[in-house]
Amino acid sequence: MSDANHENIDYRAAIDTALDDLATGEKAWSELSLAARADLLDRVRAATGRHGEDWVRAASSIKRLGPHSQLAGEEWMSGPYAFAAGLGAVAQSLRDLATGRSPLHGARFSTAGGGRTSVRVLPNSVYDSLLLSGFSAEVWLRPGIDADEARANAGLAQHDPSVTGGIGVVLGAGNITSIAPLDVIYELLAHNRVVALKLNPITDPLLPVLEAVLAPLISIGAIRILTGGAEVGEYLVHHDAVAHVHMTGSAVTHDAIVWGTGDEARQRKADRDPRLTKPITSELGGVSPTIVVPGKWSAADLRFQAEHIATQRLHNGGYNCVASQAVIVSADWDQKREFLAALRNALDAAPARVGYYPGSDQRVAAASAAYPDAERRGDIGERLLVTGLSPDADEPLLGTEYFAPVLGVLELPGSGTEFLTAATNAANDQFVGTLGVNVIAHPRSIGELGDSFESMITDLRYGTIAVNAWTGVGFLAAAATWGAFPGHTVDDVQSGIGVVHNAFLIADTERTVVRGPFRPAPRSVLHGELSLSPKPPWFVTNTTAATTGRRLTAFAADPSPKHLPAIFASALRG
Repeated sequence: MSDANHENIDYRAAIDTALDDLATGEKAWSELSLAARADLLDRVRAATGRHGEDWVRAASSIKRLGPHSQLAGEEWMSGPYAFAAGLGAVAQSLRDLATGRSPLHGARFSTAGGGRTSVRVLPNSVYDSLLLSGFSAEVWLRPGIDADEARANAGLAQHDPSVTGGIGVVLGAGNITSIAPLDVIYELLAHNRVVALKLNPITDPLLPVLEAVLAPLISIGAIRILTGGAEVGEYLVHHDAVAHVHMTGSAVTHDAIVWGTGDEARQRKADRDPRLTKPITSELGGVSPTIVVPGKWSAADLRFQAEHIATQRLHNGGYNCVASQAVIVSADWDQKREFLAALRNALDAAPARVGYYPGSDQRVAAASAAYPDAERRGDIGERLLVTGLSPDADEPLLGTEYFAPVLGVLELPGSGTEFLTAATNAANDQFVGTLGVNVIAHPRSIGELGDSFESMITDLRYGTIAVNAWTGVGFLAAAATWGAFPGHTVDDVQSGIGVVHNAFLIADTERTVVRGPFRPAPRSVLHGELSLSPKPPWFVTNTTAATTGRRLTAFAADPSPKHLPAIFASALRG
């Protein structure tokens, strides 16, 4: 027998064994009380704190960051911090359910656009108000769902923990290291399924860390972690023992799983005969816009918001599903030239980094070929700035997620309500995907536009909308929902189907709306904004991000006032 055949037998045998273990573990999971499940999550959270350094060290090695790089702050914030914070929030939801209360029993409800009901999910505690001063988030429910119905249904599959949903497969992401474990927890709780996690090969160095962190759940058979290439994923998702698949990645990968490739895929789509016959949910990214509402900005405002947009594009090197890929500005804004000059400066000043994600150079080259006049920015010219875009259906940058440091500028005519309408129509109709959209507007402009501004927020068809914040804050907010705008199907999947995170386990969600301060402290206070937040630690220009991220992770793993002074001291120096 050839070595290749031995390898095939080995990986299939390993998967079969893992799925057998999970079938046994499903029974053990079904017998656990809600309080016992919450205790297990607390043990995982504590382990996340203990192994945070190892987690970030492995992530930094994947991304080829130096041992003292400030960019390691990204790995703390989007890795162990995000996971620990999510665990703490969802464990509390389980404890509420265990005592007969809804996870939304103390939530603040409001009326959102179009008469929808919304529920505030950030701030969710005094700690949130201190650590994210001036930031807020609301989950909007689908039309027709009221507060009483939301309270009654919050908890999803944990309303009857003894009724399990079989084995779910999670195909992990290769970019942000908390995505895979957070998706596992959501599959485990929202759907009450035990989970086979298949790591993206890029993140295989994290295997020992994740095994250590998830050990309490692995030990009872609720989770198994697998590694390997596409053939492992193929065998796993089509296995008869698997009831459901969740994946994070690209629409191309999704379609290959569901429909196949090439002529086979085209024929299967035409016949509505998918290869994958079990349910699949997904988070698939897209081309995210940032809408800049014209107004009267100071020089400091221009610099700060230019850094903000540079962060939206360059965080994690640009390899984020919700990285801003196009800035929509008014061609008639009298500060347009100043703003674009500040944006060029911010792109140049951001720390240089290696393009670690596979295929990045080829995608940048494709963008360069499509736009031969594009500007090379940064010390080593690794960033591409494309101006002169048009809102046409065949504009490559609006229809192709480059997943690389490529940023475009789309100018549209008008000011005031006319511009809002044009920007909304372009964002909804000309951009591929519905995961996230950012809106930057001076508080004075928001006030002057009034109902027109809020109507724009209602009309934007995106899963997360961030006003004077980055949609990445919605990813970090544990109780916020994360996923595409509802309505996609497997044959036109766009940014995916379903949501994750959602620590209150809210049913019938439509979107999350995040709002933040237009200015950092102390300028925010001087101009009357109710925010004490300095430059956010996720900004690529934050010089103390690594220290702040480490301290925030320690706090998330063990919430206590003792951590706060050190966090504030580091954040203020950033």
